[in-house]
Amino acid sequence: MDDAVTTTTTAADWGAVHSRPDFAELRRAQRRFAFPVAALFLAWYLLYVLLADFAHGFMATKLFGNVTTGLVLGLLQFVSTFAIAGLYSRYANNTLDPLAERIRSRTELDRP
Repeated sequence: MDDAVTTTTTAADWGAVHSRPDFAELRRAQRRFAFPVAALFLAWYLLYVLLADFAHGFMATKLFGNVTTGLVLGLLQFVSTFAIAGLYSRYANNTLDPLAERIRSRTELDRP
């Protein structure tokens, strides 16, 4: 067993952290990214599903060889998913993580 300090966190500790303005700022920053991007992605996905269901001719249009518009749009669903993951990772590293670190360090300073 090493000499690491172990701490326990109580519900009262978390309640105090959750009521701080900097925690509210962290939640706002996370929501500022997550909600618009989620709405945009869901709209994009819904558009794809609706096109697949109601625009058969458009989705079956051959772009080159046997590659159709539907296939390209379907593959773009994967591309957009990975793009969102990359954007969120960068946003979290640059915006959310510094806020969370500030909260963590202040919480540790407040402990007896």
